[in-house]
Order: sequence, then C-alpha cells, then structure tokens
Amino acid sequence: MTKFLKGGNYQNKIKRIFDIFASLFLFIIFSPISLLTAIAIVLDSDGPILADVPERIGEKGKKFKMYKFRSMISNAHYLLRTDPKFKKLFNEYKKSSYKLKRDPRITRVGKIIRKHSFDEIPQLINVLKGEMSLVGPRAYYPDELENQLVEYPKTKKLVNKVLSVKPGITGLWQVSGRSEVNFDKRIEIDAKYVDNISLWKDLQIILKTPLVMVSGKGAI
Repeated sequence: MTKFLKGGNYQNKIKRIFDIFASLFLFIIFSPISLLTAIAIVLDSDGPILADVPERIGEKGKKFKMYKFRSMISNAHYLLRTDPKFKKLFNEYKKSSYKLKRDPRITRVGKIIRKHSFDEIPQLINVLKGEMSLVGPRAYYPDELENQLVEYPKTKKLVNKVLSVKPGITGLWQVSGRSEVNFDKRIEIDAKYVDNISLWKDLQIILKTPLVMVSGKGAI
C-alpha cells in the first residue's frame, strides 16, 4: 500500500483523483474569499478581475494559461518589458531571480491578496482542467526560464526534472521560503520534491500552506 502511494504509482493514478476532489472542496471553502476578492479588485482599480498575463510552462514544456486574481495594474507584465519608464525596474527584476520586493505596479488590494496568496485561488480551475496539481513545482514564464538558465546553466538537468511533472498551486519551495529563495535553490528544492513525490509529502505541504498564507512569510 505504501509503495502505491508514492513515486510513479501515485503520480500517475492517485494524485489526479486527489487533485479533483480536493479542488472541488477548496472551491467551496474559498468561495466567500473569492467573491470578496473579486469585488475588492473591481472597486480598487480599472481592469479585469483575472490577471492578464502570458502563458506559463507546464508539464513536459507544454504552455498553458494560468488563472490568477489581478493584483497589478492592467497589462503589468507587458508594460514591464516594453515601457521605457520600467526599464530600470525590469533590469532589477531579472537580477533578483524575477522577483521584486518593491513593485510599483502592484495595486492596494494586490498587496493584500499577494501577501496571503489569495490571488492564486483561481488556479483551482487549472487543477480541474488537468494543467496543474495542488502540489508541485513552480510554473515559470518562458522568458523567465530561458534567462534563468543562462544565469544558472548548471541547473539544466534539475529544470528538466521539474518540467517532468505538473506545476502546483503550492509546493515544497513555497513552504520553504517563497520569494526569499533564488532560482537555483528553488529549482533544487522542486527537484527534490519530484524525487520524493508521494501522497504523504503532498499532505505535509498542504498542511503547511495555510500557515504560510496567514503569515505572509516570503511574499512580495
């Protein structure tokens, strides 16, 4: 029984069933927060409720649209890369493993929902669609992953391992420091998760996630 709940057996059979039922349950639990978040976004700033961001890289390198509540100004991703006034910010963004501690694009409501990870609740849709899992590695933007591989070339094998599974809403790196962890260490942590994937490991990470959400530790 233990062998069935870990490794390939769990990854290929049980994990998907667990994802579906757990996501439906979490949809119900988080529906009041989701409604309040959506209303707050509409009242706080102009733009769509869901973030208008490019596709991410998922399992086996397949791209997919990740759903998130909008926490920034409209077209924030595009503006960062094309607007001259954000050139300095974009350079800082790349140097700091594609994370910014002070990002002027984030809205007032965005600061709150990002700190407590409420912006990630719509990713439950991705889980139900089979594009993501509740627990897994982080999903990267194509240009982000490409540039990080240039900066950290020794991580290529680890990246390939990470891309062999579905990305997750939460994961080992998220409960191990979140944005305080740089790319090379983040990939190492996610690769370690892939090597030791099991139902028990997923349950441990899921149980740790609410504490991280409440505390906001490592969030930016």
